[in-house]
Amino acid sequence: MKTPSKPTRVLATAAVAVSMTACVSQPISAGAASVQAPVSAAAVAAPEIPDTPVGKQLSWLLDALATPPVPEEEIAKHFAAGFLKDTPAATINQILVAFKGLRLEKVTTSREDVLIALATGGEWRHEISLSVDTAGLINGLLFRAPAPKNWAELDRRLKKAAPQAGFIAAEVAKNGDCRPVHATARDKRRPLGSVFKLYVLGTVAQRIKAGAFGWDTKLTITPELKSLPSGELQDRPDGSKVTVMEAAKLMISISDNTATDLLIHKVGRKAVERTMRAWGATDKRNFPLLKTRELFVLKGADYPRHAKRYLSLSTAKKRDYLEKVVAKVPLDRVATWTKPRELDTIEYFASPSDICGAHARLARMGDKHVGEAMSVPANALGLDPKKWTTVWYKGGSEPGVLDQSFLARTSGGKTYVVTAMAVNPAAAFDDGKLGFELTALARGAFTLADRS
Repeated sequence: MKTPSKPTRVLATAAVAVSMTACVSQPISAGAASVQAPVSAAAVAAPEIPDTPVGKQLSWLLDALATPPVPEEEIAKHFAAGFLKDTPAATINQILVAFKGLRLEKVTTSREDVLIALATGGEWRHEISLSVDTAGLINGLLFRAPAPKNWAELDRRLKKAAPQAGFIAAEVAKNGDCRPVHATARDKRRPLGSVFKLYVLGTVAQRIKAGAFGWDTKLTITPELKSLPSGELQDRPDGSKVTVMEAAKLMISISDNTATDLLIHKVGRKAVERTMRAWGATDKRNFPLLKTRELFVLKGADYPRHAKRYLSLSTAKKRDYLEKVVAKVPLDRVATWTKPRELDTIEYFASPSDICGAHARLARMGDKHVGEAMSVPANALGLDPKKWTTVWYKGGSEPGVLDQSFLARTSGGKTYVVTAMAVNPAAAFDDGKLGFELTALARGAFTLADRS
């Protein structure tokens, strides 16, 4: 997952919604579509568009969505230069293609320079937020699924989104306890994908607090510690240096797998395992903890030979197999997989309650470096940044798994965690569509929890 540096830009919510994993990852897709409860075919025909600068741009946008892509020179006539600097025409066209055929249902909020509209695409609803500058050019564009208005709606949409799902919205008490406000299968342990990196970050912070090394300590990228994307460190030359802090930020912000393995190597596999046990992630399938490279090999190299052999062994012998066999398999032997594979056996496992506890433990550390690694803009989730002053995020996915987990703190000092875990053992998810939906559910859950 990449966090947008400017959350008012196009698809800011999508950037949070499509979470990248320690497992099979893809770049953030500008082609992600949002999802919402089905709507009636009896939509209002030809709704009125306000005769304002932003209304005129909405009319153009709807026309562009009818027959994308559009010429680059046409895009330049409708978007502000600053917007195009951050989001080039090619990316805008990807978005137009992704939302092709959206039909306006109604304009829900309208001013001279800002509006919010509800549109339908097939059987789904989408919110379009649009803003213009003083010259009437688009300087903000956001597509997202509407947030649920109550817990019953959230439950319906979660059930529709995934065959197997877990959810928790909890307030974090001052003593660090997670007090559920609303939950579904909150204690059921499911695959985590990259969410396990919360425990890696926690272990790093604990070792630094104990004086073992510092956030500025340098790590060396070596061939045996390189993993596969997501990430960027795997592309740096062998022997390159990266600080612990840079690795931690990359591990969380773009789910860099090589950064993750560097940090696991630094603190030690068993140290992360101790953190997981201490923080409640005690599922025996977590041990030995796999480095991301090892997971890739087990699931993607000469599958299922290595996987079957590994799973037949005791925990002690699994450790030996990882060091003597799996570590020697070249990464170019790993083939990607597109269908769910070993979701109940070769993964990382915790429940929504466990994940809430991990966020709470990280927050109680009071380490500004942890906060820096975890933070995303409130607008990236769609929360009001004046009310929600801190937002953390970590997600994870592989075929058949998509998890999202947020911590957010209000200006009044209340802290909440919202985690949604979606699993489909039979087929891969459309990560874009499901990611949009889970983000919308999380956004609504924070508001509902704070009202409870």
